[in-house]
Amino acid sequence: MIEFKDYQEKAIVKLKSEVNELLESQNDEVVIFKSPTGSGKTLMTADFLRRLIDARIDGKKFAFVWIAVNKLHDQSRNSLKKYYDEHGVPLRCSYFQDLENRQIRQNEILFLNWASINNEDKIIIRANERDNNLDIVVARTTEAGRTIVLIIDESHHTASSNKSQEIIRKLGPKVTIEVSATPQIKSDYIVPVKIEDVRKEGMIKKEVVVNDGFENYVIDKRKSDESADELILRSAIEKRNELQKILEKKENSSVNPLLLIQLPDNKRGVPDKKEDVLRLLSKFGYGKDDPRLAIYLTGNEKINLDNIEKPENEVEVMLFKQAIALGWDCPRATILVLFRQWTDQNITFSIQTLGRVMRMTEHKHYGSDELNRAYLYTSLPDIDTRIDKDILPDFKVHKGLRIESYKAINLISHHSKRFREETRLSSDFYPIFEQAAKELDLAKRVSFKHSIVDTKLIASGRIIDTDKEAKDIERAGTLKLPKTESELQFAFDMFVRDNLDPFAPETRSIKRINSSLYAFFGASRDEDRWPEIQAVVLAEDNRQAVIDIINRAKELYQEKIGKGKNKLVENEEPWNVPEVINYNISFKKKDYKKSVIQPYFAKTAEKGPQQKLIEEDSSVEVDFMDFLESAKQVSWWFKNGVSDATYFAVPYIENGVELPFYVDFVVQMKDGRQQDFLTQKVVFMPKLQKNGPKDWRNILESRTRKAKSYLVEL
Repeated sequence: MIEFKDYQEKAIVKLKSEVNELLESQNDEVVIFKSPTGSGKTLMTADFLRRLIDARIDGKKFAFVWIAVNKLHDQSRNSLKKYYDEHGVPLRCSYFQDLENRQIRQNEILFLNWASINNEDKIIIRANERDNNLDIVVARTTEAGRTIVLIIDESHHTASSNKSQEIIRKLGPKVTIEVSATPQIKSDYIVPVKIEDVRKEGMIKKEVVVNDGFENYVIDKRKSDESADELILRSAIEKRNELQKILEKKENSSVNPLLLIQLPDNKRGVPDKKEDVLRLLSKFGYGKDDPRLAIYLTGNEKINLDNIEKPENEVEVMLFKQAIALGWDCPRATILVLFRQWTDQNITFSIQTLGRVMRMTEHKHYGSDELNRAYLYTSLPDIDTRIDKDILPDFKVHKGLRIESYKAINLISHHSKRFREETRLSSDFYPIFEQAAKELDLAKRVSFKHSIVDTKLIASGRIIDTDKEAKDIERAGTLKLPKTESELQFAFDMFVRDNLDPFAPETRSIKRINSSLYAFFGASRDEDRWPEIQAVVLAEDNRQAVIDIINRAKELYQEKIGKGKNKLVENEEPWNVPEVINYNISFKKKDYKKSVIQPYFAKTAEKGPQQKLIEEDSSVEVDFMDFLESAKQVSWWFKNGVSDATYFAVPYIENGVELPFYVDFVVQMKDGRQQDFLTQKVVFMPKLQKNGPKDWRNILESRTRKAKSYLVEL
């Protein structure tokens, strides 16, 4: 199966757990699966359904209904069918006309479009002489003993309306799963995926930069005829070309970045914006018949769209209106030009549109940070008041640049090693299994003298009364057939699978234990001996001993994994002050001359009864920055951040665990020395000023218990 990202595996496991619990409820329940655009919601939901039906021991039988808006149900159906077909999953993906015997069969998913069921006149809903409508299908499915589970994809669009709720009641699902990045329905049961986790895994971009470089834009009187629309379009094209060059030269990648241009809806009496934009594009080298230009509009206006989602497709610019706001997936899309009015009525739509440029094409972050950002260019003056608070931190509208006189300081910095969640077994399991096997003396606890592993069959059995439950079938005897190699392999895999808990029963983890057993018995590369080892493990006299070792190995593995979460690694490249730092709209510019990032932006927040903007730099930090500004010995200072390898971190130990500590300030002295300072524990600054620079280190160290101040000679 697919190797899922940590957050995906975690979400799938939790979603399955929640749904299994709700299946035992006396009431019909709703669980919300909230996951950001670009996180792989459809794939996670698809695999959740696979796991839900897999190897159940409670006898539950399921039928599924999947409802989506517009043509998204087609896209979802095709994605799930491809996934299930490729991996041999026994789930059928059907439309209404594909149903047999007017019912949803066991492990069948019925894909519906909201528009096809939203009123009594629709063919699927209305009564007919053939008794073939949704009511009949639901009734026959329920009568067949199947539990209906409903999945509502992108639920925020329609699921909360009265009509939608009426349809849901007709379907009568035991559990309804609302899938959305921005759910509108409330529930006590929520499976959330954090956007930070998706970003850490390199699935989506780190941030959205709005009108990059406009803050330093100088009006050229010779170009006074350049309109705002022309400015943003030209800037977006230049950014696209710049990103393509970086991909080619620095990343050795052939990905062709795509620029999306969203046109506003037509209004009566107002010229169609499309023609104006096409005229501008022609001015910038993109003629109407240019194969690098695609058009995705309603009706027949669909041009150059074949394989546009492919990373190396030649299309560079695409015009659209509302067609791609939902469900359209083209990870190479990186830049969005927004002409459409961003009003309260279409805020969700606009967020969905932005989701189209948030994906990382190759599911990883690049070494060049310019490629890890999405870019939005717009002529709208009030965009900051129209951005949903949930995505506000991703929008960067201010830019700070490292001063040109900066000289590399090349510090050794550290960051936390990215770690796989405790839901799967990694290659680290092999030596741990060997340790557990030696600890519990597996070699002496198992015997190679055992009977052949058989498949037992009823011989000449009889059932007299079919209306009575046959607790024990009358039989003449039992036929024992030696297992074939394929049967033995299957039984061996199932034995390991049954003893994997709490790890996910995925193929990779099963193979880790299989390989560990082969290796322990000296047959890691001798496949001819594998059936022999399998038979030893499955022998009744040996099974419990092997289970004990597996359980002990899992315990040791979890202990090792727990420590591994906090393991620090040294950055591959020496650390230097970032060339660019982008800030969102909650930051306000301050006039600090010695900040190595110019201009310096301080974070603010609305606080207090009058909701005034309050600076969030602490008073200690502000005092310290004022002190650095006046200190003659200081060449420049940098206020450090607190996350990832972008910022400077030093190792320290807390409760026996090594952690990264992001120092508060890095200061360059005029005599060539560089110091970093910790202010979080400093309670008074006047003493610092009185004692002067020579005592900074001692005072700071005396007031910090959990970290040290470092002095680095350049």
